[in-house]
Amino acid sequence: MAVGMLDLSRQGHHCGSQVSRCPNVDRHKHSQGKNLLEDYFIPNSVYSNVDFRWPYRMQPHLFNKVMHDVCNYDAYFVQKCDAAGVLGLPLEQKLTTIIRMLAYGASADHVDEIARMRKSTTLECLVRFCDAIETLYTRDYLRKPTPRDLQRLLQKAKAQGFPGMIGRIDCMHWQWKNCQTTWQGDYRNRKVQKSIILEAVAGFDTWV
Repeated sequence: MAVGMLDLSRQGHHCGSQVSRCPNVDRHKHSQGKNLLEDYFIPNSVYSNVDFRWPYRMQPHLFNKVMHDVCNYDAYFVQKCDAAGVLGLPLEQKLTTIIRMLAYGASADHVDEIARMRKSTTLECLVRFCDAIETLYTRDYLRKPTPRDLQRLLQKAKAQGFPGMIGRIDCMHWQWKNCQTTWQGDYRNRKVQKSIILEAVAGFDTWV
């Protein structure tokens, strides 16, 4: 996310089409969007719901919920025609691009084959999406535990023989595919992969 915002700040103001500038690239964005819809988002799609989970890191029903919530929150994501009457990209294509960037730590350049959008547009989508997620879900998913939550966790732990415990400490290795060369020695794990150790305290149902 930080890298995306930095890239966006370097883009500067949009200059638009000018005589002295290079012609716009035909990215075949609509054909790519059609292929994406046929792969994942239509009845009898190429890939099943099980296959969907791996590239998107979530179930289809969760993706659809987030998609509709974000679309209702920010009209920027609604598919509409531009000044020339050309229909814009489908919402599924925009969100697929953003989810891949966030799930895999990829840059806008790395997802260009999916997005088929200008880099500045991709980064603007990323920033708007993160703003929407923070606004829509902070109250429910990024809040402090309530007394009711704590009581439920204490009862669950007591039933399992651990009275007074509200959660567990665990850690995981998050593989850092795009780790900078100068940092690779510091972030190399025992499998000679670049990774970051993430520590977290979570309840039994991972809600807290």
